[in-house]
Amino acid sequence: MPNKSHKHPILVPVDFSHHSEAALIKACEMAQCMKLPIIALHVVHDPGDMPGYYASINKKNSLVRIEDLAMDMFEDFMKAVKKRHPKIGALRKAKTMLVVGLPVTKILQVSEKLNASMVVMGSQGRTGLDHMLLGSKAEQIVRLSPVPVTIFKA
Repeated sequence: MPNKSHKHPILVPVDFSHHSEAALIKACEMAQCMKLPIIALHVVHDPGDMPGYYASINKKNSLVRIEDLAMDMFEDFMKAVKKRHPKIGALRKAKTMLVVGLPVTKILQVSEKLNASMVVMGSQGRTGLDHMLLGSKAEQIVRLSPVPVTIFKA
């Protein structure tokens, strides 16, 4: 029998853009109303055949694993958002998760693994030829997700 006291989190994929910040803030507002936890997710795009190390501009000619660099950026992003929105309790309590892979696939996998109640994400809102040629990660998530997806355009 499922544990009814377990609260299914709201999953918020972020890419450090102002669109994902807006979605994170809205998700936190929703989470407070529904008394649900927030998990902010960043997917490091799998570089495939590229090496997993990048020279860091911040460090003198040193190599840094892409995941480590992404985690630093993720932490900086979350600190900055929390500083701009200090009164949002769900944001202060938000957990973070970083995974490596193809963004759409990983977002769907993490959503399923966490048994997320919903996915909330930002979108650039491309239209026209750009949208037709590139497709939108947000649109793909909407089409493929078994849980509700809310998209925020900033």
